[in-house]
Amino acid sequence: MLYELLGFILFTKNLGCVETFMGQFKDYKILTVGLVFLVLLFCLMMPWSEPIMRWLPRSYPTSECISETINWDSLPQELSNLTNLLYWPPTGVHRNDFLASTSPKTSTYHLKGPAQANYILGSNLEAVLVAKDHQGRPKAHGGDLFRAQLLGPELRAGVPGKVKDLENGTYLLSFPLLWAGWARVQVRLIHSSEAVGVLQRVWREKRATVDFRGYFRGTDGSEETVVCNVDPQSTGAKGPTCQYKDVVSGEIWFCAQPPTLPCNSLVGHSSGSYLKVTTSHDEALLARNVTDQKLPSRVPPILVLRAARGNMSNIALPSRPPCRPGHLSPKPSGFYHQDRWHSTFCSSRSFPTVDSILNCLAGRIVYMMGDSTLRQWWEYLRDKVPSLKPVDLHVTYQAGPLMAVETTRGTVLHWRAHSWPLRALRTPVASLHSVARELHGLAGGPYTVVVLGMGAHFTTFPPSIFARRLAGIRAAVKALLDREPSTLVIIKLANTGYKSVYGSDWITLQVNRLLRAAFAGLRVAFVDAWEMTSSLDVPDSIHPKELIVRNEVELFLSFICPT
Repeated sequence: MLYELLGFILFTKNLGCVETFMGQFKDYKILTVGLVFLVLLFCLMMPWSEPIMRWLPRSYPTSECISETINWDSLPQELSNLTNLLYWPPTGVHRNDFLASTSPKTSTYHLKGPAQANYILGSNLEAVLVAKDHQGRPKAHGGDLFRAQLLGPELRAGVPGKVKDLENGTYLLSFPLLWAGWARVQVRLIHSSEAVGVLQRVWREKRATVDFRGYFRGTDGSEETVVCNVDPQSTGAKGPTCQYKDVVSGEIWFCAQPPTLPCNSLVGHSSGSYLKVTTSHDEALLARNVTDQKLPSRVPPILVLRAARGNMSNIALPSRPPCRPGHLSPKPSGFYHQDRWHSTFCSSRSFPTVDSILNCLAGRIVYMMGDSTLRQWWEYLRDKVPSLKPVDLHVTYQAGPLMAVETTRGTVLHWRAHSWPLRALRTPVASLHSVARELHGLAGGPYTVVVLGMGAHFTTFPPSIFARRLAGIRAAVKALLDREPSTLVIIKLANTGYKSVYGSDWITLQVNRLLRAAFAGLRVAFVDAWEMTSSLDVPDSIHPKELIVRNEVELFLSFICPT
């Protein structure tokens, strides 16, 4: 076998240098060293060595693009076709004429049909929106991102409206009338179609709009810092790059090769720089004065009344099943009334006291994995329940892992960030565990709850990057549910917040499409953080206020304790 291996090596083009080495085997000592080398090489080629080899970082020239094989069979069919899944109405021919872009000051909306003295609870209100440019000329194409809301300020109520793009500059707005009392329509222009065109171009064509730093440390304590990213080209390396592949998920990360230190000396990771990806015209289209701006309203407040007969409730909520995974959430998925979120597809519960929260979480081990918007859930529960004590694990807070325990009820809450591409302060590379890797390490069961919340850190890369990540995570979730169907898995959708080319609400909408499609067909539950953060007249924030976080957590608890 050894001679066959030797012959293979001698005739392999990529290892032609071994022939020169073998020519020196006249000396017995050199021959001994050579045989030892061959035996070690033989061992590394055996099947048991594969896990070791897959963890070893390798060096690649910058010009060489690693081709990744994606197992799209593990995903729903619609996710493999990003063109159809992420369809957006055409945004028109883009010219360098700012005045021709959609304006929040001149665009108008009015009720569809004649105004009524009052409206009936449970019916719908419709309006028509006409997009116009800065000179008041009606637009001939769609593609704008408008957000419509029906608000009840006195009742602390709100619901998102449906915006249908007719693709001719006109939009049909529809609002369900879900509470009795006064309500008013509000419409905001989040991004003009021209700004959406900028976001589309950057999101789909740029490899990355941010970079990261990798910290390497030698055995003598010396350090070298390089640029890292999701592909070799985005590291900006002029020479070879180091590749790091997760043995479980297949996720790949690249760093420019350090000047002197080896690839396997990578010890730290942090955020890097935001890259310049826009022109001055692009920036004018994304400026604050035309982004996330209210349209002037010509629709007076309306009065919604209960029907003369039937249900005497002040809100329109039909009989709904308990909150369980597998339910398809309609649009809207819920609404606020008296500061409480009411789900429209399941009977969400309120958990107003510490005891009600503890009773629900008793005996549960909760694993939260994702970004800082999910960490807010962990923080809310830590702060709301005094007996839930955090454990200092001496880690970088932005990356985790974080843990809190309640010993009398047997509750454990974990949170940790997803792995690369994580924007964070410097953190040890050893702390960056892929979500798929963590899921494969869970036994699952009726007392295990898994919450996944990702999206915000993937808006700076093309959609294929997030789709690849979701491929591995879906496979891991499916494997977990196959081995322990009683495991509860909850997906937190990404919420509103950013309004720039690096992270925009328009990109977040596409991210949520990917999330829904990736987990379609699996028995998981969704918490629609997008609608929960876009239903009230409050400023958008990537980290929502406690009112919204509380309602997100209570919906999450409703899936753990549906009755």
